[in-house]
Amino acid sequence: MKSEKTSKKVSTKKDEQLKKSTIEYENKPLTTRQGLKVNDTNNSLKAGARGATLLEDFLLREKIHNFDHERIPERIVHARGSGAHGYFELYDSIEEYSKAGIFTDTSRKTPVFARFSTVAGSKGSTDLARDVRGFAVKFYTDEGTWDLVGNNMPIFFIQDAMKFPDLIHSVKPEPHQEIPQAASAHDTFYDFVSLTPETLHNHIWVMSDRAIPRSLRMMEGFGIHTFRLINKEGKAHFVKFHWKPKLGVHSVTWDEAVKISGADSDFHRRDLWDAIEAGHYPEWELGLQIVPEEDEHKFDFDLLDPTKLIPEEMVPVKIVGKMVLNRNPENFFAETEQVAFMPGSIVPGIDFTNDPLLQGRLFSYRDTQLSRLGTHNFHQIPINKPVGEARNNQRDGHMQTEIPKGRTAYFPNSIGGGCPYLSSVEEGGFESYQERIDANKIRTRSESFNDHFSQPALFYRSLSDWEKEHVVGAYSFELGKCDIKHIKERMLYLIDKIDADLAEKVAKNLGMKVPSSIEQPVNQAIGADADVEAQQPTEKKIYLDESPKLSQANTDFSSIVTRQIAVLVGDGFSMSQFKTVKDALEKEGAMVKLIAPHGGTVTCDEGMEHKVDASIMTTESVLFDAVYIPGGKSSIEAISAQAKFTKFVNESYKHCKAIAVNGEAEAFLKNTAISDITGDDALFVNGKPEAFIKAIAKHRNWKRREKAEKIPA
Repeated sequence: MKSEKTSKKVSTKKDEQLKKSTIEYENKPLTTRQGLKVNDTNNSLKAGARGATLLEDFLLREKIHNFDHERIPERIVHARGSGAHGYFELYDSIEEYSKAGIFTDTSRKTPVFARFSTVAGSKGSTDLARDVRGFAVKFYTDEGTWDLVGNNMPIFFIQDAMKFPDLIHSVKPEPHQEIPQAASAHDTFYDFVSLTPETLHNHIWVMSDRAIPRSLRMMEGFGIHTFRLINKEGKAHFVKFHWKPKLGVHSVTWDEAVKISGADSDFHRRDLWDAIEAGHYPEWELGLQIVPEEDEHKFDFDLLDPTKLIPEEMVPVKIVGKMVLNRNPENFFAETEQVAFMPGSIVPGIDFTNDPLLQGRLFSYRDTQLSRLGTHNFHQIPINKPVGEARNNQRDGHMQTEIPKGRTAYFPNSIGGGCPYLSSVEEGGFESYQERIDANKIRTRSESFNDHFSQPALFYRSLSDWEKEHVVGAYSFELGKCDIKHIKERMLYLIDKIDADLAEKVAKNLGMKVPSSIEQPVNQAIGADADVEAQQPTEKKIYLDESPKLSQANTDFSSIVTRQIAVLVGDGFSMSQFKTVKDALEKEGAMVKLIAPHGGTVTCDEGMEHKVDASIMTTESVLFDAVYIPGGKSSIEAISAQAKFTKFVNESYKHCKAIAVNGEAEAFLKNTAISDITGDDALFVNGKPEAFIKAIAKHRNWKRREKAEKIPA
């Protein structure tokens, strides 16, 4: 009885604390830092509803400026990153679309630096958080530096840069307790998402396996925004940029992600570094979705809306070149940490559109780099230097490392001979695309941006059964960590708008029902004086039954290059069996690692000593892609004596990985929870190495998942 009273008091105290933390500004209007009342903090000021964002928008600049300077020197977002050097090669000229040298000169080998990152966590957080991954590439072209700054998902959470501080503030650790780190499963984030339905498309991608990639080398990259390509004649085409990994798109399961975070929180960083050091250079092909300007309005969605993708079935991706990363940084801080990416860094032949999120990023990134790197001279840091000499009249400033010569630092001048001089367009001078603007100055959002359910529904319909199960599990986990009931109800209401079956399954796992209506407004992402009816989400459209390219079930399953294969051995293992399988695996580029009961060396049945890569007590199955156990009576007795070997195999089976055994190792399987060793496409007893290799390339045997779920590992 005493414990029940105590529990009630704790619950009441928690409720009081929660209420106290939410009423700081109760019944008080939002203002600027100067006390000016604000009637719209969701939309930037534009030249027309679909027009360019205006420089005079002091509300946008104040909000973004404050946000950019909140952290020093760690990045506010994308703080935890890994990078590498490489090059880009063009397959075929596309001069009919762009005059950019990188897209017309096939003889070039353009140096690049790529940085991959998580978004929400700090520098010290785990690589395996459920999160969007940054995918940024700096091209050091002859005409100047071009930064393609994107993510591993083709859309973003919000439609207008004005909302970016709100998005990140909601997903970051809650300010009263700084919890949770590198995780979105908490009330403030879902409060924001449930009141901002434009987030739903990117959010369902984050609930999918795309948010927990197997490797940075096995994820796609996207430029997110619609950009423009400009050819020599001045004709423009809209374009979206895609990076397609040569190794295919693969992920881990959530159970693995949780365990990897404990076993090796640097899993992705180590994987990228080790692959490059071993000479297995990661490769991506660059693809373009090109849309003629006259087709801008032919789609059921708006090309300027960054929460929308163009299905590849509607506009195929044209592969134009490849990027190879072949050199690790010499110094992490000097290169990976100090590299400064800016969407505003472009070259002739590439230009912007009026995407309101892109427009805000053009301001925000330069402001952020100034704060992080301490000076406007950050372009002088070696990793940020263009390949060509920078010549201008900009001088001095904090941490100036160059020594400008001459008397003139102004233009026009005669003392310096009018130099540095202006370049004509024919000489490679940059010219902005001449887009006609005839619009009212207005703070609003285009009604064509109001479709928030069609594309997340298309994404979910396009997934395989096992991917859908993972999405259900992700929503259930995330919402299960939230405490506030009405937030969970709002989320279920919105998920139901995407897919009724998905909502029902998530609700069942939460012990709730899908509400038929909600008391609070669905869309608060509008201004105080906005036309509420006009800004409400529209009904779901079905313009494609499904888009197979959105499913990882349709990726490339041909390669096992750099796949990590755990070989479980003790003294006396069969050398002949081991060598046959090892040679076959390594011929295909796999990395074979010996896992033994102890460190040091282990002796095979032919008396040879072999270096142990890890003792069973220092590693976990989740760090490997497949398991092989050679025969040998004494070896099997040795690994059978340690329970963690059994756990290792049980977990590998649970995670649907390929497992192969030879000889006496068949008896070892009887120690495990594997009840049936027949009829499994990725379980081999005395099978041929070729079949094992094919199963590893398939990544997982998802047909096994019903049996695997019963494994308690």
